[in-house]
Amino acid sequence: MEEYLILMRLDILTKEAQPSPEQLQVYMLQYQEWINGIMAEKKFKSGTALSTEGRVIQSDFIITDGPYVETKESLAGFIIIYAKDFDDAAKIAKKCPILMGAGNSVEVRKVIGIHKED
Repeated sequence: MEEYLILMRLDILTKEAQPSPEQLQVYMLQYQEWINGIMAEKKFKSGTALSTEGRVIQSDFIITDGPYVETKESLAGFIIIYAKDFDDAAKIAKKCPILMGAGNSVEVRKVIGIHKED
């Protein structure tokens, strides 16, 4: 099994795209059920949500507020899973409840570590 990163993106700017508190509870339950399913298969490694605030440091060392506030789609969080290959990882990612929101997306990337633990 190899490690894969599932990045979850959603619209955090458009007022109409924001869920009500009741909808948010339903979405969080669906998300937890999805994660529990991955854990039951012993394919979950870790994950977390991300704040909407951030800083972007560009190659010229200029620091700006971010991330990329002019785009609607923002990185909301990520999980790291174990999967046999990209197809297996994509199969897991396709069940992410974030995909039920219009314009939302997930991205699957293979983790290829370059840093070694001592």
